Parts: sequence; C-alpha cells; structure tokens
Amino acid sequence: MSRLRAVLSATLLASAIALGPATLWAQADTKIDVTGKWAFNVTTDAGTGTPAVTLKQQGDSLTGHYSSQALGEADLKGTVKDRKITFTFRIELQGTPLVVTYAGTVESNVAMKGTIDIGGAATGTFTAKRQ
Repeated sequence: MSRLRAVLSATLLASAIALGPATLWAQADTKIDVTGKWAFNVTTDAGTGTPAVTLKQQGDSLTGHYSSQALGEADLKGTVKDRKITFTFRIELQGTPLVVTYAGTVESNVAMKGTIDIGGAATGTFTAKRQ
C-alpha cells in the first residue's frame, strides 16, 4: 500500500509541476480588451466619485470619453500594454487647466484598479467594473 501511495504522490507532483507553467503561460497569453463602458469608483483626498468611462482599444492605444459630476466631460487618450493601463484627459478646475492621469492594472476583461492624479491638486485610488 505504501508503494502505491508513493507512486500516486510522485505522479501528482509531476502533474502539478508540468501544469503549473502551462497554466501561467495560458493566463499571460489571455488577450486583454478594455473596449466598452466602465463604472469607476474613485476615492481621492478631495472626495469620492463614480465616473462613467467609455473606452475604445485598438492594439495598445486607447481613446474614449470620461464623464463625472466632479470633473465634467472630457475625451481621453491612453495605452494598454500587457496588463498596465494609463489614460489622461484635460480639465479646467476653477479656471485652472489640469491633466488628470489614471494609471493601473487590468485585472481581467471586466475589472481594473489603480491610482488617479488630478494634476497634482489631488491623488487617490480607483476600482472599475465593466458594465
């Protein structure tokens, strides 16, 4: 019985070792496409918000539209490379032009998270879910 147990343990270990890299490779090879409508939850040192963002991805390039009560409406541009996403847009806040930068990680085709910098006036974090 102990010989059978040893053979089974060795077989399971070999399978786990063989499948581990294949599983990681398959996950790394998953195509990320963030095209669509996203609901963001943002927390900054200036307050919270729930902007709506529409993204269009072509290769590594992003274009889209940002809409929130706090910052208004703006067209955006950015990039997606591997699982890293960055996009920026310009706003005018109390007469001062600012560049807003979102930078984060695409966790899946339906979720992302990261940081926001509102032209140095405020910083914070975000999570987003595809609608």
